Amino acid sequence: MMKNASSFMRVIRRMRPYYGLLLLSLLFAVISVSLTLLIPVLVGSAIDNIIAEGNVNFAEVAKTIALIGASLLGVSVFQWLMTQLINTISFRAVRDLRRDIFRKINSVPLSYIDSNPHGDLISRVINDIDAVGDGLTQIFLQLFSGVVTIIGTLIFMVSIDAWIALAVVVLTPLSLFAATFIGRLMHRRFTEQQLLNGEISAYVNEHVGNQQLVKAFSYEDEACEGFDRLNKKLFVSGFKAQFAGALANPTTRFVNAMVYAAVGIFGAISAISGGLTVGQLSAFLTYANQYTKPFNEVTGVLTQLQTAFAASDRVFEVLDAQSEPDDSRANSAPEPCKGNVKFDDISFSYTPDKPLIKNFSLDVKSGSHVAIVGPTGCGKTTLINLLMRFYEVNSGRIFLDGEDISLMKRDELRSCFGMVLQDSKLFSGTIMENLRYGAENATDEQVIAAAKSAHAHSFIRRMPQDYNTVIGEEGSNLSVGQRQLLCIARAMLTNPSVLILDEATSSIDTLTEIRVQKAFAEMMKGKTSFVVAHRLSTIKDSDVILVMRDGNIVEQGRHDELLEKGGFYAELYNSQFAKA
Repeated sequence: MMKNASSFMRVIRRMRPYYGLLLLSLLFAVISVSLTLLIPVLVGSAIDNIIAEGNVNFAEVAKTIALIGASLLGVSVFQWLMTQLINTISFRAVRDLRRDIFRKINSVPLSYIDSNPHGDLISRVINDIDAVGDGLTQIFLQLFSGVVTIIGTLIFMVSIDAWIALAVVVLTPLSLFAATFIGRLMHRRFTEQQLLNGEISAYVNEHVGNQQLVKAFSYEDEACEGFDRLNKKLFVSGFKAQFAGALANPTTRFVNAMVYAAVGIFGAISAISGGLTVGQLSAFLTYANQYTKPFNEVTGVLTQLQTAFAASDRVFEVLDAQSEPDDSRANSAPEPCKGNVKFDDISFSYTPDKPLIKNFSLDVKSGSHVAIVGPTGCGKTTLINLLMRFYEVNSGRIFLDGEDISLMKRDELRSCFGMVLQDSKLFSGTIMENLRYGAENATDEQVIAAAKSAHAHSFIRRMPQDYNTVIGEEGSNLSVGQRQLLCIARAMLTNPSVLILDEATSSIDTLTEIRVQKAFAEMMKGKTSFVVAHRLSTIKDSDVILVMRDGNIVEQGRHDELLEKGGFYAELYNSQFAKA
């Protein structure tokens, strides 16, 4: 069973700061179990003092009963202390593990996040770590009490009758063999169950987050059918896992019952022959029962432990993922950043078999207004991702103010950019908190000024608590246009040296778009800007328009120049304004 628990052992090794508390809880376990094992001796002594007819030693019996009562009180107190300590240690370990996995998710490359279902990652952070915590609690409670109980009962049994104790030890491996065999079977089943849990979490997250789309296309029945398929697979997998788990406890209890029966038979024969007193036989039977109890308890929670083992594998799959290289000793970004950008013969592909950008070069001077156009999938947004170092180029270099961005600190590099995406990203919190997301130290006056520039101030003032209005997850209680205005205001508040707009006004009405475009024009004065555009009417005044096709710049120039050439740009433009 422990062969399957290597990841879980890594969790335990990460608990080094709490080893002192673990030792203290082990001490409490020793005291609690020792007092527990003392009770059968006291009971046996009391039996021997009352078994002879007409010869009851009331004084000794009373004294023994008082000692039993004190022992029971001590067992209760130290058992409670041990349980409290172990629960505290487990909760702290889970807190640390959840903190570490969340930090890991924030440190891995964006490619890792993009290549894993978000619902599955959430399941690992929440469900899998909860399962690990439950496993920690059980394994320490059973391990500490169980090991001490086994050692203690063996010592007491040997002191009473070594030969009967030897019979118990000889029969014990049968229980261990059964537990190991079933444990291996369970691990495979529970690993499959945890994987399906992750899949179903991802499916639910995807469909709940896109419920508007589901309803718009009347896809409810198909969505439910897809969920039912996954749910049935999870049911079958869970049934098999629970069935395997259900085998463990009865099997080991059967073996342990054989041990108890053997002790009873050998003990009775010894008592008849005068080797044991009746009180000693009573104590021996109690010890035999307590000796097998830890094995029964471990197999009783084997299902939970195997879930924890499988969950810890999934947690460490994330923790072992390759983080972005440490850049604490990298160069600082230019200060102040002027916004000169140069792409020098760069190539990039998301997968090796599908090259996207090939031998791309471009020199953008500070203050230039660059528009990037082209059909879907030609590499427009990818170019922005490379500039922000969300992805690293396969070959070539990108320079900012003459400095290679791959040698810069990422946070300082990204602080030079302000980005507004077509897909508005907001968080649960107040409007003020969302606007300050990239500029925590901005004053209220600066926030309001940015909102006014983005023409968001008027609708914010109409909200129930204006800037202190709490918006739902992803801005669910705002319109698409309002969310986009807030994202534009957030970018304006950071006052970046380089502005990146990925169809930033696509969800705004025409009148507001004209106003926001004027605000952008004012903000972009003297600053470099990259605009990914689908509506070509919005980029007529750009200093240079890059026309991309299959990862390459096929044309570049001003709007009028490109139309005169009658090339691919003219084809794109005319397709949008054919009637005009």
